[in-house]
Amino acid sequence: MRQPLSKVLLRIALIVLALPVTLAALVAGAFVLVNRTNGTLISSGERRRYLLYVPQRYDPSVPTPLVISLHGFAEWPAHQRDISAWNDLADEHGFIVVYPMGTRFPLRWQVGGDPGRDVMFISDLIDALAAQYSIDPDRVYANGLSNGGGMSFALACHLSDRIAAFGSVSGAYVLPWAACRAYRQVPAIIFHGTADPIVPYLGGQSGPSHAALPDIAGWVEELARRNGCTDAVDLAPSGEVRGVRYTGCDADVTFYTVEGGGHAWPGGGWMPKSIVGNITQDIDATRVMWEFFEQHPLRRG
Repeated sequence: MRQPLSKVLLRIALIVLALPVTLAALVAGAFVLVNRTNGTLISSGERRRYLLYVPQRYDPSVPTPLVISLHGFAEWPAHQRDISAWNDLADEHGFIVVYPMGTRFPLRWQVGGDPGRDVMFISDLIDALAAQYSIDPDRVYANGLSNGGGMSFALACHLSDRIAAFGSVSGAYVLPWAACRAYRQVPAIIFHGTADPIVPYLGGQSGPSHAALPDIAGWVEELARRNGCTDAVDLAPSGEVRGVRYTGCDADVTFYTVEGGGHAWPGGGWMPKSIVGNITQDIDATRVMWEFFEQHPLRRG
């Protein structure tokens, strides 16, 4: 059976993670065919692109939540839409979803160095959407996969006055704690697989840049400590998934570990198992993330 072009290109893009960057040019032209966006803006003097979804039930008279979902390294907005299925939940609950696009090729977010230009892009994007739609400023949420998960954390650090809560799946957390300049703690919900072959659960190096990545459980514990949490409660396991909810926090933290889980969105769409590993269906990361977001509007003052 012939695979759709988008699946073939995703397989190639993920292989790029383990190959010299120079080989990425071989698929640059093909990505143009699948990387469809429907919005642009100028940020920091550069034209930036995004894919926007406004559900039919959107009511301009009602302040509406905005979910920002960020693709991973070597991926693209439409793929993040397809694997996360945020649009389906937007139809159910009436919120707006936007999938911003990174820069360079393969596409990525500049988290490891200075994320300032990408942070400014997201801030400008929130402003642009708020000028067109009735966006509730207290219910703007960020989430992402892999490099996009790391960028979601960077947004919580640099836009803590705008991001009510953030979520991350298989996050690559390369932003140093010393560079996290949040003026308020931001609630967080994290998912990670113990058999992630790209962003190792126990930490190490990953990708063409050989970026140093932290031990995930240890990183979450440090996040919880910084969010003022004093204790942790185990959640009831569900198949391959076990969770912990930190308590006594200034800003809540919930962490789900997928035993044997790969570099994929739990409960999400297709990714090549030969590259990313197991995709669990024992939890729907998007739905659980939204339930967490609903409980955590931005509280000012």
